[in-house]
Amino acid sequence: MSKFFTKSIISLITILVLMIGSIAIKAHESSQAEKGVSNQETVVLIHGLGRSNTAMWSLASKLEDAGYYVRRVGYSSFNTTTEEVITDVTKQINDCCAENNRPVHFVGHSLGGLLIRAYLKDNTVKNLGKVVMIGTPNNGTGVADHFKDNCLINLIPIAAALGTDDNSLPNRLPPPDYPVGIIAGISQSQPNEAQLPGPDDGLVSVESTKIEGMSDFTAVFSGHSMLRYNDEVAEQTIEFLKTGKFHKTNNL
Repeated sequence: MSKFFTKSIISLITILVLMIGSIAIKAHESSQAEKGVSNQETVVLIHGLGRSNTAMWSLASKLEDAGYYVRRVGYSSFNTTTEEVITDVTKQINDCCAENNRPVHFVGHSLGGLLIRAYLKDNTVKNLGKVVMIGTPNNGTGVADHFKDNCLINLIPIAAALGTDDNSLPNRLPPPDYPVGIIAGISQSQPNEAQLPGPDDGLVSVESTKIEGMSDFTAVFSGHSMLRYNDEVAEQTIEFLKTGKFHKTNNL
């Protein structure tokens, strides 16, 4: 069996898994709505770069267990511009939640946090609640700066917008005027130490997650991609949504 054929089969299986996951999510959310859980407080959950809404299943499950109605917003990171991604996310949020009569909270991992900021910059949510950003590069990341001239960046144009220059997506967004809690990750390994001064989660420095006007901040020991599966992250997220404050742990 040729390597090309093997890779094609793997790619097909991956696509099928993502499609099945997406269908299952939509069916689950429809079931929730039919049961009247839309009367509960809603959490709009947005994943990070290069992922899909299935990547947030663990955090979504914990939020549901805490009594929230969760809507996962998905988008494609590949071959789409920053503006196209924001437009896609905006339509999904407006269709599901902008006019809710109960509080609508937002939780974003990594790029998801920036998409929340971009959405709330230009849109009004009738009953806006609280926002939690997890490992979000609110001041950009040196890793994006390092790879900005790499030809592979053309496959994920939005990745190039996550740098630290003044024209990057995070640095073009205004500071929040709503309650926002920031959760940073601290990785034991430092694979990108040259691009990320100080403690970091492997892709985003702790300092870069912080933002002017944030209501509270905490850090957990986790690498960037695993933040969305971390039990402490889930507990801290739920605590902030309920009280506007984190349980104090690592406050760097």
